[in-house]
Amino acid sequence: MAAAGLGARIVLNGQAVADDWVHALLLLLSGGMIALLFDRDRQSLRAALELKPAAVEAAASCYRRAFERADMGFASANDTGELLLSNKRLCAMLGYPEGDLVGRRIDTLVHQHDRDLFRKSLAGLSAEEPSFRLEMRLMRKDGSTLWSRLMVSWSAPDNILPHRLFVVVDDITTQRSDHEALVAQKEWLDLALSAGRLGTWRIDYNEQVASGSSQFWEILGLPPAALRPLEALADIVHQADWPKLASPPRKRHFAASYDVEIRIKRPGGQIRWIALRGREESHEDRNQRIGIAADLTSRRQTTLLRAAARRQERMMREERHRFSNLFAVIVAIVKMIKPPDSDIGEFKNMVVERIRALEATHRLLADSADGSSTIRELVLQELRSFLQTGKTSITGPEIKISSGAAESLAMIFHELTTNSIKHGVLGHQGKVDVRWTIVSGGAGDEIVFEWAETGGPPTAPITRHGFGSMVLGTDGTPIVGHSSKLEMGEDGLRYSLRLSPNEIQD
Repeated sequence: MAAAGLGARIVLNGQAVADDWVHALLLLLSGGMIALLFDRDRQSLRAALELKPAAVEAAASCYRRAFERADMGFASANDTGELLLSNKRLCAMLGYPEGDLVGRRIDTLVHQHDRDLFRKSLAGLSAEEPSFRLEMRLMRKDGSTLWSRLMVSWSAPDNILPHRLFVVVDDITTQRSDHEALVAQKEWLDLALSAGRLGTWRIDYNEQVASGSSQFWEILGLPPAALRPLEALADIVHQADWPKLASPPRKRHFAASYDVEIRIKRPGGQIRWIALRGREESHEDRNQRIGIAADLTSRRQTTLLRAAARRQERMMREERHRFSNLFAVIVAIVKMIKPPDSDIGEFKNMVVERIRALEATHRLLADSADGSSTIRELVLQELRSFLQTGKTSITGPEIKISSGAAESLAMIFHELTTNSIKHGVLGHQGKVDVRWTIVSGGAGDEIVFEWAETGGPPTAPITRHGFGSMVLGTDGTPIVGHSSKLEMGEDGLRYSLRLSPNEIQD
């Protein structure tokens, strides 16, 4: 083009000017450069156009591999819910051959009990709500059920292309079964705790708070609460039992069992027994006790009532046994007492007096909780009316005597008292010193009982051996005990008796 312009100018002017040649040369160089750059750009554009489809194809291939090899089910569907594409995992989940799901409607794969919910959710998709997620059951080809987590997304890129649905399916059958098993186990546990009236509890000693189930707070007589300060329980827990609850567990590297019983005070002053059983942990950053609580009050009351009933029954048997023995003793007394000088009136008085002594002893034993008595009580029963006169001195430890031995020992004390009133210091001047001690011997410990009268009238030797002599055992064999000894002195009577542990127990 530059040469053509230059030629035209030579024709018109008749000769070429030097400037015209310079301009022509520059135009030639510029044109060549433009042509070179245009060709390079054309080649680059062609290469780019050739490269773009390859890159798109590579990306599409990558997505297809991910789609096919995914561990979850993927599918796409049209706006009517008809499946257009599905991956291998979805087909395997539902038991269909590859490609067999194409053309099926999604809602036909949903369990009939969940189908209405799915259709309602599908109809609600819009630009404002473009997706939904549900846990629902799908039907496999063989009719079995598959629990799935289903996510459906709605896509409409522009007004030209039709709407598309993208479906993601995750198999949660195992997780769902485990969850249902845990729920069922919890329901059974709650039922067992409720039936057993048991409450669950936890004490965090780091935070100094207590938590528990509603049944636990009901056992304590408190309204339900998520948490309570541990110190708030101090008002209802018995002061002697509070350390069992408030003291933190000892530091150890393992969980130890925790089993205590505490008393709580209900409104109105009622005391109830509560058992706390569980484990305690005190290591690293954990310092707590957890377990179950049970109200033992009714059980303890039942145990006490049964024990009382057994004790009452045992006492009634002992009473019946004592009564039966009492009649035999009365008959023996009547037979052994001889009328003094054929005086029937005196004989009647002697019989009545001894029967009344037995009655007093029986009444003393009946008032005792376990049907027993003590040596001191038997002595006081006979000498009570002389305690304020200064005529008696009673010394000795508390020693229990069973009912059978108590009746016999009471008869000995009655004979000594009666004899002292008639012939000794209790009916005249002087003093009675009664003492008993425990001494150790070769055969073991024994009780030594002594009755000593001093300052009284002289006593005559016994010439007539009757009922009293037999009871006291003037021959060394009293009605209870052994090694009895009776001495008559110028200032009064002295009597001693030994009792072994076997002789004072039934």
